[in-house]
Amino acid sequence: MANEVLLDAGVVTRCRRRVHLDNDPTMREAPLARPDPAAEQRIADARAHRADIAERLREATGGPWAMIPVELPPADRVGLTRTALDEGVPFIWGGLLPVDHEGGRRGGAELLVRTADGYVPVLVVRHRITDPGEGARTTPMTVVDPALATTDPERKVRSHPRDLLRLAHIRRLLEVTGDAEPVRAIGGVIGLDADVVLWHDLAAPTWPGGRSTLEEYDARFADRLAVARAAAGRQEALAEPSRVLECRRCQWWPVCEAELTRIRDVSLVVRGEDAMELRRCGVSTVDKLAALNPAEESPIQWTGTTFGDAVALARAWLADLTVVRRVGEVSVPRADVEVDIDMESFGDSGAYLWGCLLSGADIGTEPGYRSFVTWEPLPTVDEARSFAGFWAWLSDVRARTAAAGLTFRAYCYNALAENRWLYASIERFAGSDGIPDREEMQSFVDSDEWVDLFRSVSDQFLCSHGKGLKVVAPVAGFRWRDPEAGGEASMRWYRDAVGMDGGVPDLTQRERLLRYNEDDVLATRTLREWMTGPAMRDVPFMGDL
Repeated sequence: MANEVLLDAGVVTRCRRRVHLDNDPTMREAPLARPDPAAEQRIADARAHRADIAERLREATGGPWAMIPVELPPADRVGLTRTALDEGVPFIWGGLLPVDHEGGRRGGAELLVRTADGYVPVLVVRHRITDPGEGARTTPMTVVDPALATTDPERKVRSHPRDLLRLAHIRRLLEVTGDAEPVRAIGGVIGLDADVVLWHDLAAPTWPGGRSTLEEYDARFADRLAVARAAAGRQEALAEPSRVLECRRCQWWPVCEAELTRIRDVSLVVRGEDAMELRRCGVSTVDKLAALNPAEESPIQWTGTTFGDAVALARAWLADLTVVRRVGEVSVPRADVEVDIDMESFGDSGAYLWGCLLSGADIGTEPGYRSFVTWEPLPTVDEARSFAGFWAWLSDVRARTAAAGLTFRAYCYNALAENRWLYASIERFAGSDGIPDREEMQSFVDSDEWVDLFRSVSDQFLCSHGKGLKVVAPVAGFRWRDPEAGGEASMRWYRDAVGMDGGVPDLTQRERLLRYNEDDVLATRTLREWMTGPAMRDVPFMGDL
């Protein structure tokens, strides 16, 4: 059918402009951003997780099962699914439901489970779906029957709107085919821990304003369908570009960035709800925001920044200033002995490299860069060895510094990443040689010795083009040796370095990763020294813009 629009469940949580571009026939030759290796790895990990769950469920339930191969053409998958539904097969894995042409829907579920009156969908996801608490409705993972669900005294529901809305999408598809359980609108989710099935009542008033998941889904899907159909029909666009958090990982960002820059859109310096509210009151461009007087009443209620900071950011953007000072005097905690630390991870699989740069007073340990790394493909138990080596070296440096009566500090840029793997490593490898306990790690992370330079930058600067290390460090005069240096590129290098795709490990890519990691810690040291040096006098103060 020409220009027919068929949408999957993901549209209801996507940016509206992305939905437009995905369905605009004039954009088929537009330049797209390169695929995100981290996202590709998450997809691969999720595929492996689903395969493991399928095998465990088949062994536990006995059957009969209908296994629909996902590699088949969509029409064949739909045909096999329709046959299994008609035959009342208790468990249908990998089913692709018939297209809802009138409603504009397509999609399927990891698992469709037959109940007494119809089918209910069960998703298999690779994230945690519950938290400690009580009140979640669960069954054991191998008991895929909502009739046996009980109120769990040890688990509460962890919020995942995407899961709920996807269940609603499948529910609507099942209703169209006449296969949905008629009385209860219910769906299940099996998460990363794979210990329970979490059952959701899709008709319960669990959303703001007392709306049910089905009501929320219907409103969102109707909106996205209208956006997509307008785009497919080359009608007036119902969604215009605006910079949001999703832009960082969106294939359409080069297209949107060019358009936003051309019109000097206000979302280039303020994002989200603040940008939308500014447009509503006529402040649609960076120029108009920069012309406002921050001493006067603000035109909106701010959610992501302040009126004064927003105006200063706009003025900095117009002056092509990457950073401006928010404070008169910039300060960073310093010490006699300093270590810069940068960790390299591969998606959710683990942290394969801890790089350290030692500088400052002589404590009998050779200064400079050193790495603690495993080149066995993640996940691997060899990661415990490299992490233990890193922690032993760092602990020795701290002990030597204390014995010499000197002060010590370790620095990273954005401690959320490093802290995640500091704690994850001790949890995953607890009991292995050289792995500290949580109390020891907590003591270090909470101490004044662990300094997050990202926080120092955020507190003391306004950054008109972002606060990432690759953006801020060049202002301090630092340059990475590799012209492709970046987190996404390092993911591709890592795959080659360990032969993850079945090839021979590429030793040149290992050297490239080590050089990249070394440059990251050199960048943090350069940034810290710049922030506490005389060059700060040359950085404009926001009050002077």
